[in-house]
Amino acid sequence: MLRRILLAALLLVTMMGAAAEQAKRKIIAHYSPHGTSQQAKQEKVYRSNNNGITLFSDLIPPQDDYEVLLFDCYACNPHSTINWHKTPLFRADYQTEIAKAARDYQLEPALIRAVIHAESAFNASAQSRTGARGLMQLMPHTASELGVDNAFSAAQNIDAGSRYLAQMLQRFDGNISLACAAYNAGPTTVSNYNGVPPYPETQAYVERVGILLQRYRTL
Repeated sequence: MLRRILLAALLLVTMMGAAAEQAKRKIIAHYSPHGTSQQAKQEKVYRSNNNGITLFSDLIPPQDDYEVLLFDCYACNPHSTINWHKTPLFRADYQTEIAKAARDYQLEPALIRAVIHAESAFNASAQSRTGARGLMQLMPHTASELGVDNAFSAAQNIDAGSRYLAQMLQRFDGNISLACAAYNAGPTTVSNYNGVPPYPETQAYVERVGILLQRYRTL
């Protein structure tokens, strides 16, 4: 009887420990550090607080209170070590498809190229953990609404992504930063905040698209 009581107590302690461990981990978004499930090994970034100082690490913090930060596009990780001012550009990829979409939707080719770079690093077979697909990382419902049969088709993906980007530009009066924020976080979110949402991943994304845009404009 005593052994059964001890075993039951041990099981209860184990379950309570597991529950506490689960409760302290707060996943706030999804990511692989390069934005797709088909690229480099996925990693986590842990954010914790130590005496009022925010710490970031790739190791689980010793503190009980921390968050697991996960992001879901190539340029969305705020702590990316990529130098966006110097990272190699994709100067000639998909020239025909980008030129056609730029004409059809009155967009700068450089803007389309910058968004593709930020979304997938020009990986046409990219698929994120949340289901976004292709060069411009179309979510399935968005792709369906835009009449896309195959989101991994470069022509279809670029056409639909560019059309959606043009819609965001029209909605936000040609403001590229807001249009890109809407492309990343959704137009309703941008409208609710009346600007770029205070999400680190969205702010990083908008900044990096801006850097890439200026660089692609010089080609």
